Amino acid sequence: MAKMHVDEAPIDDELVLRLVAGQFPQWAGLAVEEIPSSGTVNAMYRLGDSLTVRLPRIAGGVPDIQKEASWLPRLAPLLPVRIPAPVGVGQPAEGYPWPWSVQNWIEGEIAVAGSVREPEGLAEDLAGFVRAFRVIALPDGPAAYRGGGLLLLDDGTRAALRQLEGSIDTATALAAWESALAAAPPVAACWVHGDLMPSNLLLDQRSRLAAVIDFATTGLGDPACDLIPAWNLLPAHARVIFRAALDVDGATWNRGRGRALSMALIQLPYYRHTNPGIAANAQHVIDEVLADFRAG
Repeated sequence: MAKMHVDEAPIDDELVLRLVAGQFPQWAGLAVEEIPSSGTVNAMYRLGDSLTVRLPRIAGGVPDIQKEASWLPRLAPLLPVRIPAPVGVGQPAEGYPWPWSVQNWIEGEIAVAGSVREPEGLAEDLAGFVRAFRVIALPDGPAAYRGGGLLLLDDGTRAALRQLEGSIDTATALAAWESALAAAPPVAACWVHGDLMPSNLLLDQRSRLAAVIDFATTGLGDPACDLIPAWNLLPAHARVIFRAALDVDGATWNRGRGRALSMALIQLPYYRHTNPGIAANAQHVIDEVLADFRAG
């Protein structure tokens, strides 16, 4: 498995086999296969036919293991599509330094921008998922990762723009970013998924939304966080359907576009040579956001 981060733990099939055999003997001997993914925080392996092993690549992903184990069972009944169900939490062993998890396997095709066969229906599905999240009333929810004010992202976004000078239209990107910063802040926080990247969306054979995975960023935050599929996945005409289905006001839409742009600007130089999937989607987002911003 190629490394994306300098501080990444070494993970391979043999390690997963040993961890499972040592801590979950009921699953010892099941086949282990790495799941190709553009995920940046966790390595994913299929275990047998019905399970998934999830191991943090870096220390920053460790708190997410217990977070998902705690919140996924409570969120599942409140959402309109399938989400992962934790079935076990493993402990550090075999030279691997952190907790890890076993979840159920969910069948589906990873969404890819430009390859969705029915984007209009997917836009409706995504809006339904976001609406369901916004009305969740579970108490004591954690703060969503990236869910705070846009100003918290300003330094990283401007640093990325300096890195990308000469490779994208940084003047328009800066104008789009500053427009988002100037938008009115949210009236109140709500529950958000926080990371509706295409790689976290599983589609059925009709390209309709079948499941959403990776809830590490979930919590209470700016409702604009969950608008990012408008630019990272949906074509322009389906973007209109998505916005209308959510009845999004101008300020929230502008913040959502800014969040999508900031994430993409930071991802592109960091993952350009180590994660082609993330880098390609980041370039796609930048192109879509700048075209959208120029169109007014």
